[in-house]
Amino acid sequence: MADPTYTPPEVWQNDTENGGRFAGINRPTAGAREEKSLPGGEHDFQLYSLATPNGVKATIMFEELLEAGHSGAEYDAWTVNIGDAAQFTSGFVDLNPNSKIPALLDRSGPEPLRVFESGAILMHLAEKFGAFLPTDHRRAEVLSWLFWQVGSAPFIGGGFGHFYAYAPERYEYPINRYAMETKRLFDVANQRLAESEYLGGSDYTVADIATYPWFAPFVFGNIYNEARTFLSIHEYEHVDRWVKQIAERPAVRRGRIVNKTWGEEDTQMLERHSAADFEGKSL
Repeated sequence: MADPTYTPPEVWQNDTENGGRFAGINRPTAGAREEKSLPGGEHDFQLYSLATPNGVKATIMFEELLEAGHSGAEYDAWTVNIGDAAQFTSGFVDLNPNSKIPALLDRSGPEPLRVFESGAILMHLAEKFGAFLPTDHRRAEVLSWLFWQVGSAPFIGGGFGHFYAYAPERYEYPINRYAMETKRLFDVANQRLAESEYLGGSDYTVADIATYPWFAPFVFGNIYNEARTFLSIHEYEHVDRWVKQIAERPAVRRGRIVNKTWGEEDTQMLERHSAADFEGKSL
């Protein structure tokens, strides 16, 4: 039987009865819903996030900088529970008017800077510390792959992930539409990684840090129920090599658990304030 046809009304109205898993927090308006300030720590960098694929981009970047010897990259990481609408408190909205994680407060200069959107955070930190982003002719290639990921994530998460795993009902058209696009993106990466060790070339860069958190869960089979099988992720052998290579990096193993609030207790870290916080954790 074909899916029932939807005829849009003349004027759209928000339907909270049929909004799926996140209907309780999603609204067609921006701004703060609650007056509440954000916590702060002692370090120059204050990160407010959650260990989603977008969130761990920032924590992996910080841990990679520290692993590379940039002691000035010490940071405090605070969990923002988006399921409880913590991203709509006044403190967070002041930091990110778009109410999405991650968001960063950089207090290292003469004036505090807010940095929001994961790609912007990666670029800001890469330029500040002169790391993971070439300054020569290779820069354009790395930035192209970085923004390829930034532009592609909505098709994977808000597209495929939503209609396959979170929507109140499953319908053939949206699932097929975004399954096709997700597989196409994997094929883009697979073909690139067949000719290059990393996305931007021979060196590990912000392009890999941005893309890894989205692709790794599909390779390891721990996102969107049975999506790994459904999308035949095993077909992308070069993505598989790249993901497993990056997964072994010490900084990645640390960064992926920062602001993680689910799973086994020794894989969770609600806050991160120093390297000592990783003691006793399963990495």
